[in-house]
Amino acid sequence: MLTLAAALALSDRLKRVSDSPRLDCEVLLCAALKRERSYLYTWPEKVLTEDEENIFLTHLANREQGKPISHILQEKEFWSLSLSVNDSTLIPRPETELLVELALELMPDDRSILKNVVDLGTGTGAIAFALASERPHWQVWGLEKYAKALALAQHNQKRLGLDNIHLLRSDWFEALTKKHKFHLIVSNPPYIDGSDKCLHQGDVRFEPRTALVAADSGLADIETIICEASDYLEENGWLLFEHGFQQAEAVQALLKSNGFHHILTRDDLAGHPRVTGGQLI
Repeated sequence: MLTLAAALALSDRLKRVSDSPRLDCEVLLCAALKRERSYLYTWPEKVLTEDEENIFLTHLANREQGKPISHILQEKEFWSLSLSVNDSTLIPRPETELLVELALELMPDDRSILKNVVDLGTGTGAIAFALASERPHWQVWGLEKYAKALALAQHNQKRLGLDNIHLLRSDWFEALTKKHKFHLIVSNPPYIDGSDKCLHQGDVRFEPRTALVAADSGLADIETIICEASDYLEENGWLLFEHGFQQAEAVQALLKSNGFHHILTRDDLAGHPRVTGGQLI
């Protein structure tokens, strides 16, 4: 039977697949034990039960094959919200929180005005739920093309208990009518070129290509949304995107050519241009 110290020593098995093998091992061990990380070092000689050891070794073997930790544990935190995840859509990433931050910054918290917001390609629902949790007086829509991803978002809505969310199956704006008007449209659409080497690296290998890859050097879906968005935006409404770090200028140009103003781009924590948006005057 393994002690905690011996279990942590198995982190060497993850060096081939992870830049943080020790941390990965700690997270997987904590999940098996249902304990906080501090416990691992407080009681290093503690012996795992048979069930705990079996769960941990199964987790470790899956991670050794490159499977993302979020898929192994079927959970990921985003904006301090615990979300269920699976291989039907993207794993929420910290960089995407920048999109939420900018949306909240651009939309004043005026409770006297009802705000309608839509997240296109909502996936797990991460962006929509973050906005809905911060602004409970907003009405937030999450549109998702793929049934399995939509089912995951619906599960997360029940789990979080947010009642100002409306989830709908839709290929971008397809299921809406032009009577639907929004003060804010946000999206983290597919934006990776199909030939990009990153598609064969890390966690991305386990995510659906439909949520990652777009034609025209990764810009096709962004262009589609920009071209159609004006039919669904209120006057002075904002359209915001997450995009690839080399795409900011192209996204800015698309927004400008489609009548958007006050165009801005924000960098992520790594200093890469990551979120761009514009306002429809």
